[in-house]
Amino acid sequence: EGTVVIRSHGVAKKIYSIIEENGLECIDATCPFVKKIHDIVLKESEKGREIVIIGNDSHPEVEGIKGWCKTPGTVIGNAKEAEDFFSKTGKKICIVSQTTYNYNKFQELVEIFYEKGYDIIVVNTICNATEERQAEARQIAQEAEAMIVIGGTHSSNTRKLYEICKEQCGNTHYIQTLDDLNLELPEMIRCVGITAGASTPNNIIEEVQNYVRTNF
Repeated sequence: EGTVVIRSHGVAKKIYSIIEENGLECIDATCPFVKKIHDIVLKESEKGREIVIIGNDSHPEVEGIKGWCKTPGTVIGNAKEAEDFFSKTGKKICIVSQTTYNYNKFQELVEIFYEKGYDIIVVNTICNATEERQAEARQIAQEAEAMIVIGGTHSSNTRKLYEICKEQCGNTHYIQTLDDLNLELPEMIRCVGITAGASTPNNIIEEVQNYVRTNF
């Protein structure tokens, strides 16, 4: 007897079978956006389409998605991998994305696949909240003289925010808490932007905001 809690990143399909075979209770906390991806890749792979997942191969969400593919599932994380890709099954491909992936990079990689001439179905499975947060961070970074990104070092969505902000504002800093902030800025800087990953506690964000308001 026992209870298994499935985290928001989700797991491979076989895990559910193992839980059931062992008579365990299952509390499924898989994010609805991730469950949608599971349904898509299962359905399209059953039709014979090869699945391409745009994301980070070592991320637990991506590992779970691969576990729902009936045909080969390939993870693509950069332009070189997209350019080197060769279908193992033919010309039919379904492309999905890790929910926290950089939206602009997703579009760039999809374009590479279109140029290969495959029969492609593209499903933008990036979480709406992630898209909005990335768009807001990009806009703030374009206007800021310095940018602070708050979140865990292992957080995929925070890492993407940092990359986006760094592209727009070279003076971008990635921190986990206020203690990590060693910011020495010229006195003429008056506009410091702040953004944070989805799971960053509000009290940490407020501490950084108060520090910036006081010192800049």
